[in-house]
Amino acid sequence: MELFADGVLCFIAALLSAATLAHPVPGVSPLMQVISPVILFSAFSFALVMALLYSFVGLYRHRNLGLVPMFLRIGFAFVIGGYITYLAIKYVRYDGYASSLVGYSLVYLMGGLAIYRGAAWGIRQMVGTRRVLIVGTGPDARQVCTDLRAGGHWAGYDVVGFFPTAEQTDRGALRGAAHIFDTRLRMVDLVREHKISEIIVAVREQRGGGVPMDQLLECRIGGVPIMDLAYFYERTKAEVPVDSLKASWLVYGDGFVQGRAREFTKRVFDIVSSSMLLLLGAPVMLLTALAIRMDSVGPILYRQERVGLGGQGFMCIKFRSMRTDAEKDGVARWASKNDSRITRVGAFIRKTRIDELPQLFSVLKGEMSMVGPRPERPSFVAQLREQIPFYDLRHTVKPGLTGWAQVRYAYGASLEDARKKHQFDLYYVKNNSLLLDLQVLIETVSVVLFREGAH
Repeated sequence: MELFADGVLCFIAALLSAATLAHPVPGVSPLMQVISPVILFSAFSFALVMALLYSFVGLYRHRNLGLVPMFLRIGFAFVIGGYITYLAIKYVRYDGYASSLVGYSLVYLMGGLAIYRGAAWGIRQMVGTRRVLIVGTGPDARQVCTDLRAGGHWAGYDVVGFFPTAEQTDRGALRGAAHIFDTRLRMVDLVREHKISEIIVAVREQRGGGVPMDQLLECRIGGVPIMDLAYFYERTKAEVPVDSLKASWLVYGDGFVQGRAREFTKRVFDIVSSSMLLLLGAPVMLLTALAIRMDSVGPILYRQERVGLGGQGFMCIKFRSMRTDAEKDGVARWASKNDSRITRVGAFIRKTRIDELPQLFSVLKGEMSMVGPRPERPSFVAQLREQIPFYDLRHTVKPGLTGWAQVRYAYGASLEDARKKHQFDLYYVKNNSLLLDLQVLIETVSVVLFREGAH
């Protein structure tokens, strides 16, 4: 929604710029001058380029950027976007100064952004905060309270208090967080008295009468939205928590749409995008091969068995980033941050994801996709399958060159990191679509451009 609104702002800014620069022409109305094909093309190009650059620099990915990083990224988008739009306008031979059209467009855009953001802030202030009641008092309830108060996606939410359940209550840990209501009070009365907008059930185990289902039903019938932990984290953090996940939620919930139409569109998308990237990336791949050859002894490419669709193995090809004796004892190990086994060139190509480029050939062959869970080694899969619930669900889609977990989680080099990444992979498997694939690819540009995390 925010991306669409910014695109509309850019389009309007370009039209206003054209209207400002238009000269009176006998027999031609000012409106017809502004909506000419050349001007409409220029406005659309400006809107498309700026919206993509906003995404590339991570303005939609990071909700809590500081003022300085935000202005630096916006400035970068303005400079690059303005120049690209200038070239596009020159290409269609705009009857005027292309630089003036772009310059006025950027000025109007800055004014529009200030008005739009100010109006949005004012509307939020008039609407007021949404008041939330958390059912539960355990660690999950405390974490939900912390997440709600962290802002970002949930800016404008206020935790009114906790409604205890049969689980053990650590009042010391909750001190100062929010009020703990007396269970002798009826929940529906609390909702009415404190003007509760939403209820979040932050309890993993809801069987055995610990959660007051009759009272929750009464509130739900009264029109109050109610969320469980799985739905809460899917909405807030775009991940599916495995510790509180039940098979029934996966069976009866939405998502997991992987029909023939989706498979066909994804395959076409993979072929087109990987072919274009191979063509554009050929010079980079050639320079990388030369750098690896000069930097250390050993092969340029590194082949390793990975687990793909349906649990089937395939040979994954990457540029070699480690010494040839990295696993001389034959024991598979996760790569760690600042791993001493990584070569000088390897450190750079891993950080910039250049080492992944040879996998584009695997995408063309159909063994991998552009977007999907990262393929793991068979020895790691055997270990993780035993320790992480629903781990094999990630093998219901093709592994990807990049993925939702790679752009949402900075680094993974342990069992706990693997568990965390799996929660993002589950979100992708459940919600995979062409639009989500495009979002991942755009966010990958942000990750590489600003060197956010590693893989």
